[in-house]
Amino acid sequence: MAWFVHTLMRFLTALLMMIMMEAEATYGPYRFIQDRPAARRRPLTYSRPAHGNIINGAPAEVCKSRPLDLVFVIDSSRSVRPAEFEKVKVFLSDLVDTLDVGVDATRVGLVNYASTVNIEFLLKTYANKADLKRAFSRVEPLSTGTMTGLAIKTAMEHTFTEESGARTANKNIPKVAIIVTDGRPQDKVEEVSASARALGIEIYAVGVDRADMKSLQAMASQPLDDHVFYVETYGVIEKLTSKFRETLCGINACALGHDCEHECVNNYNSYYCECREGYVLNPDKKTCSQAKEARGDLVEEPCMCEAQIAFQRKVHHSIKEINGKLDDLSRRVDQFQLR
Repeated sequence: MAWFVHTLMRFLTALLMMIMMEAEATYGPYRFIQDRPAARRRPLTYSRPAHGNIINGAPAEVCKSRPLDLVFVIDSSRSVRPAEFEKVKVFLSDLVDTLDVGVDATRVGLVNYASTVNIEFLLKTYANKADLKRAFSRVEPLSTGTMTGLAIKTAMEHTFTEESGARTANKNIPKVAIIVTDGRPQDKVEEVSASARALGIEIYAVGVDRADMKSLQAMASQPLDDHVFYVETYGVIEKLTSKFRETLCGINACALGHDCEHECVNNYNSYYCECREGYVLNPDKKTCSQAKEARGDLVEEPCMCEAQIAFQRKVHHSIKEINGKLDDLSRRVDQFQLR
């Protein structure tokens, strides 16, 4: 009798182990689930800008060339000597070197003027710096007159258009015109400049040598201190390259500090958060969860989670019953042996 009872106990113990192994193989290590645990979050990470030169109130390290639709409007009238005109082209090339040029970055166009106006190339013509610089080198002076107003009108009506490569207003790409002149306009510039500004074109006026300051101010956008520049000769115009780099600087918002859990993406002077592959952005637009955890808290497949809970409760109940029977058999064996 004792041998039979001990054999039965070993059998029941083995059966219990098999049940527990099946539960573990199906649902992971056995545990009785009462509440689903909250999803664990990584600590938020922050990037801090390094100290450096200050540009427009931001450290140099966080300055980034912002996408622009940029059109140069250059005076090549008789007062601009051939050697001086070459310096203007070098200035344009150096300035382009400071920009991110491309179809999805800054697009560049060029208007050349004197008494007539010539559109040298449109915003859509070139998509890289090398081609732009070669195009600058081929530009020839027109040599007569200074029809600055006509040049601005031409740029406004024929270069800052979608057909010419300018981007649509909903993309929020700034439209910028940089006018370089060394003389007094022979036509009116106030009205046409106001019309261009009203269309959202930001105008910078660069005066050289004999340029008329009142005309520069009439053309430029506000505030004038930020949009009107003057140099004494074409020989020092290259000094404006660094100034325009600062002026056209866009802020690298991610480098200034962010609260994205995974990845920060610059969006002009702002930013937004993205998640690494296999994760989704939570409703707070900052933190990330695994793809199956799209609702913030741990959200497993409902059917699987409920089935796991029901099965483990059943196993837990069966274990209690088997333990009770084993205890009862042990008592009976003890009583039998005492007789």
